[in-house]
Amino acid sequence: MHVGSIEVICGSMFSGKTEELIRRLKRAQYARLPVEIFKPEIDVRYDENEIVSHNSNSIPSTPVSHSSAILLLSSATKVVGIDEAQFFDDELPNVCVQLANRGVRVIVAGLDMDYKGVPFGPLPNLLAVAEHITKVHAVCVQCGAPATYSYRVAASEERVLLGEKDNYEPRCRRCYYKLY
Repeated sequence: MHVGSIEVICGSMFSGKTEELIRRLKRAQYARLPVEIFKPEIDVRYDENEIVSHNSNSIPSTPVSHSSAILLLSSATKVVGIDEAQFFDDELPNVCVQLANRGVRVIVAGLDMDYKGVPFGPLPNLLAVAEHITKVHAVCVQCGAPATYSYRVAASEERVLLGEKDNYEPRCRRCYYKLY
């Protein structure tokens, strides 16, 4: 029996998480492995039925409202991709473990922290059960250093605010906390 695994790609906004997820999923497709790709139903920024990177690379996906739907829709696959994991419910780590235990390679991408610098959604628990973790970095728009924070420039206090460069910018620790 093939042993599955959980891979997590995490980092700030504009760090290339979705780009890396798409790259890994396309390699799996090139290897002719059965691949299923999911994203949260609320993420309609670029396309309702595709995962799209900031560089406009894309791959078809299935939007789901709850992580348990992934179990139902991925019964005959070898690779499952999940984007924007921070927007899923707290059952997502359990879903990923069940898939991996069935022999599925699970590749998950998401923000590890929200705009306040607080661990975001199910990501901390996913990181705890993952065999492989890749933390990617953006470039700080203030000083050019590696950025790990998503600084919100919009006035909203909502934890979830879908947006792009009009709402967020990547910043390093020094520029995020204004440590001069």
